[in-house]
Amino acid sequence: MLFAGQGAQVVGMGKDFAEQFPPARAWFDRANAALGSDLAAVCFNGPEPELTKTENAQPGIFVVSWVAFQMVRERMPALKFEATAGLSLGEFTALTAAGAMSFEDGLRVVRRRGQFMQEACDATKGGMAAVIGLDEAATREVCAQAGVVLANLNCPGQLVISGEADRIARACELAKTRGAKRAIALPVAGAYHSPLMASAQAKLKSELEKIEISAPVVPVISNVTAQPHLVEQASSLSDRQDACPTIIARLVEQVTAPVRWEESMRTLLARGFTRFIELGPGAALSGFLKRIDKTAQMFNVADAASLEATVKSIAG
Repeated sequence: MLFAGQGAQVVGMGKDFAEQFPPARAWFDRANAALGSDLAAVCFNGPEPELTKTENAQPGIFVVSWVAFQMVRERMPALKFEATAGLSLGEFTALTAAGAMSFEDGLRVVRRRGQFMQEACDATKGGMAAVIGLDEAATREVCAQAGVVLANLNCPGQLVISGEADRIARACELAKTRGAKRAIALPVAGAYHSPLMASAQAKLKSELEKIEISAPVVPVISNVTAQPHLVEQASSLSDRQDACPTIIARLVEQVTAPVRWEESMRTLLARGFTRFIELGPGAALSGFLKRIDKTAQMFNVADAASLEATVKSIAG
């Protein structure tokens, strides 16, 4: 089970789930109650500038992805999942799906994470850019020369850089001179997964320490290590006092560390996984996986129509 990250948000996401499936509507109601605000209305109706705010986009994507996950489980109760992963924000959804934290706790922490990251964006002048068609080694050289960092290693030929806005502009020009097909500034609030986000880390750690975190019931791939959480500890680990600090440390580190998505998917592929379901708005993760391994079987559940298509395909 793969869970969407920030940037996948779109006005109307989750609306048809809520309209067609009473259990889905109930999850949105629980989310509203947990946050004390009408997050569902922002997801369903926007306006887009309101939904795009980090403090709304992150919990909004979390909820829609969670609802998609629950609808898959309801429609296919015999379906078993053996691992989860999520892109940046999606790692919180992946951990929640694997039983490491409750839905309400995960949602509230994600809302606070979004707020802390927005504060870091407001305090700095950062940006990000997608670099297409340049390999990792050459992109790292560009980053070093321009004074920015590699933020997302999504799939072969698609990397994302992050840093101060003026340096990002310089890095884009350098990337083009090095042979990049494209180097495009992204419409984001700041320099995610870079040192410019460091001010969010201590505040996120404090929030995570307030909730109960347990060992996941299936492997959850960490964005930071591209390996399962708790891999360095015994597989029988179940005590919260042991599980909690390790997971918290990785989630706090993730705020400024690069997202090693391609490596994460290769970890799962090497473990024998051949079937993946992307849950949440958009289909970016499906696109990445096709670039990583064309033989992988990929499904996507973003709305009622794609849910029906996935159920039909898997049942067949």
